[in-house]
Amino acid sequence: MNSELEPWQWPEETWRRKVERVRAGAALKPASWPDGRACAVALSFDVDHETNELRDGGHSIGAMSRGQYGNRQGIPRILEILGHHDVKASFYVPAVVAQLYPDETRSFTDLGHEVGIHGWIHERNSVLPQEAERDLQMRAADTLERISGTRPVGIRTPSWDFSDHTLEITRDMGLLYDSSLMADVDCYRLMLDGEDTGVVELPVEWIRDDAVYFNMNRFSALRPYTPPEAVFDIFWREFEAARREGGIFQLTMHPHVIGYRSRIWILEELIRRIAATGDCWFATHADIVGHAAKGAA
Repeated sequence: MNSELEPWQWPEETWRRKVERVRAGAALKPASWPDGRACAVALSFDVDHETNELRDGGHSIGAMSRGQYGNRQGIPRILEILGHHDVKASFYVPAVVAQLYPDETRSFTDLGHEVGIHGWIHERNSVLPQEAERDLQMRAADTLERISGTRPVGIRTPSWDFSDHTLEITRDMGLLYDSSLMADVDCYRLMLDGEDTGVVELPVEWIRDDAVYFNMNRFSALRPYTPPEAVFDIFWREFEAARREGGIFQLTMHPHVIGYRSRIWILEELIRRIAATGDCWFATHADIVGHAAKGAA
C-alpha cells in the first residue's frame, strides 16, 4: 500500500524505516595516529576503465577508448608518482577490469598497494535484484583474489550506489570496511536496522572526488569544468582541515580523469606538500580502518 503513496503521504513508520535501514553508528576517531602523526592520508583510485560504458551497454567506442586511456596513461603516471614518493594507496577495481588487465591489477599488490572490491562491471546496485547483487559482489571478490593474489577486505560500491541489501551482503562476506557513504569525515561503525554490523565506514565525499570537477557528457548540456588550480585548492583546504582536526584526508580519483598531463600535477603537488609537513601518515584505506577501529576500541 505504502509503495503507492507519495513520500509526503507516507506514515511515520515508512520514512523512519527508510532512514534507519543503514545508519552511522559510533565514531571511530582514534586518540592518535601511528608515531604521533597529525592525520591520516587515504589516497584512492577507482580503476573503472571501460566499465563506465560497458555497464550501460558498451555502445560508445569513444567512451571505451577514454577508459582505455586510464590503463595506458593514467595508471602508469599514478604509479610513478606514488613510487617516487613511497606512498601507498588503495585501488578499487571492477572484476571485469581485473580480467581485462590482470597484469595491471597484480602490479598494485606487488607494489604494496591495496586492491578493493568495486563491483563486477561497475553496475548500479540500487537497480539490481538482491540475488544478483549478492552474486556479483561475491564473484568480484573471488576474481580479485585470484588475479591479485590477495583477498580484498574492503569495498567501494560502483558510483557509491547503495541498495537496501548492500550492507547486509558486505556484512555476510565478513569484509572489514566499506568506503561508499558520507555521514562523517572520520571512520564510523555501520548500523543495519539498529544493529552493529561489524563493518567500518571510511567515508567519501563528492567534494573530494576528481570526476565531479572534470567530467562531461557530449550528448547533454553537462559541461562542468573547474580549472585544475581550483580543484587543487579545494583538495588542499580539505587536507588542512583534516590535519587541524587530527582526522582523515580521504581522496577519490580516477585514472581516466586525474591521469591527464594538465591534471596529474594535482596529485603530485598534494603528496609533495603533505609530505613536507613531516607529520602525516600515508596509508591504505584498510590500514587506516584497522588503526581507527583498534584505537577507538
